[in-house]
Amino acid sequence: MRKRLLFICTIILVNFFVNAQQKGFDENVQKKNVSRVLDDLNSFAANADFKNYFNLFAEESTFIGTDATEIWNKKKFMDYAKPHFDGGKAWTFKSIRRNITFSKDGKYAWFDEILDTQMKICRGSGVLEKIGNQWKIRQYVLSMAIPNEVSNEVINIKSAIEEAYLEKLKP
Repeated sequence: MRKRLLFICTIILVNFFVNAQQKGFDENVQKKNVSRVLDDLNSFAANADFKNYFNLFAEESTFIGTDATEIWNKKKFMDYAKPHFDGGKAWTFKSIRRNITFSKDGKYAWFDEILDTQMKICRGSGVLEKIGNQWKIRQYVLSMAIPNEVSNEVINIKSAIEEAYLEKLKP
């Protein structure tokens, strides 16, 4: 009886540790998969690979750019980007630091990253959804980073333009 109990306890403990290890391993694998999508996004843009770039986005996705007017669904973003890609090089972003977190069910991933771009430091952030066995971008937000030391100067430069836009937006 004692041997049986020891055997059952051993099996339960082994099963517990294998499941715990597997869960951690899956998250690491999924972080690598999400990172690969984001790295591919940057690579496809730099190489003007329009088709593969936009295949990384879900059919119902949103791209939010640095200008307040740049809130596009996938089709509108494709229309905007096509001339850039046709020119042979869209844009070059290199991820410097990236954070990725997941929903409890593992179907969604949130990310934020610091990017080295032609606009200098920018921030990319967004949400990916696991559709089938592929991660697809549901929302991508590109923001320019403005150092606090020059924020007042930037505000002065953009105020006139954005005041006019704010007036259009008000009900």
